[in-house]
Amino acid sequence: MTDDDPSPLVRAKAYDQHSVFRPENLLREGRRQRGRPDCAVPAVCLLDPDGDIVRHLTSAGRATEHLGWACYHTTLWTFDVDGTEVGVIGCAVGAPFAVLVAEQLHASGCELLISITSSGSITAVADPPYFVIIDRALRDEGTSHHYLPPADWSPAPAHLVARLAGRLNGPAQQVVTGATWTTDAPYRETPTAIAHAEQLGIVAVEMEAAALYAYATARGRDVICFAHVTNTMASDGDDFEKGEADGAHDALDLVAATIQRIRTATSKW
Repeated sequence: MTDDDPSPLVRAKAYDQHSVFRPENLLREGRRQRGRPDCAVPAVCLLDPDGDIVRHLTSAGRATEHLGWACYHTTLWTFDVDGTEVGVIGCAVGAPFAVLVAEQLHASGCELLISITSSGSITAVADPPYFVIIDRALRDEGTSHHYLPPADWSPAPAHLVARLAGRLNGPAQQVVTGATWTTDAPYRETPTAIAHAEQLGIVAVEMEAAALYAYATARGRDVICFAHVTNTMASDGDDFEKGEADGAHDALDLVAATIQRIRTATSKW
């Protein structure tokens, strides 16, 4: 790419260079200013863009604030999943925010990052609500272009998809595997854009996966994203029904099943 390219997203990118601004440096200053101890986050962490899981856990008294988390923008909560301590951050919605938090979590000791985000149906493969293991995401956002050269798709880490696809036992809601469309502009999901996504065989639209997967590829991180398909973009009414406790119970069952499958394959955590 050259400086003649039409978009700043593809100009002046040097993918082999390290960033001057590092998450470790931000967290160091956050600890200093806020008087936080330098202690690791759990090895398994969860992004909850909707915030429903965090609200459920805190209201039920099942979550404890992680006092070593020095992020300026978020609160990290910890809770137990069948004997595994898991960290969770709510309302980290959208590609830039999700990746900002992911960078800081991995710099703080996270080894596996799970994201579960509400999604709109593009190609119906089941009756909502249901979960999609996102195996690749269309890069219709900006963040991924700062991590990887331009391309249509961000693939999930293949080893994680292989361990999970068709092998998750426990969630009451159906779990399928498929592609999503990651957008930065949910209120620009036009008929033309939707038709294009349908032609590509995309199952659902969401706002984080392409960027998280590009980051995972560039940094060699373990990240797996799930789409919780709950709506048809409110075009028909009676949408956004996620299940009991706004879908928190089913999402937590999915987290437990994911950890169990990966633990079986890797003997971690």
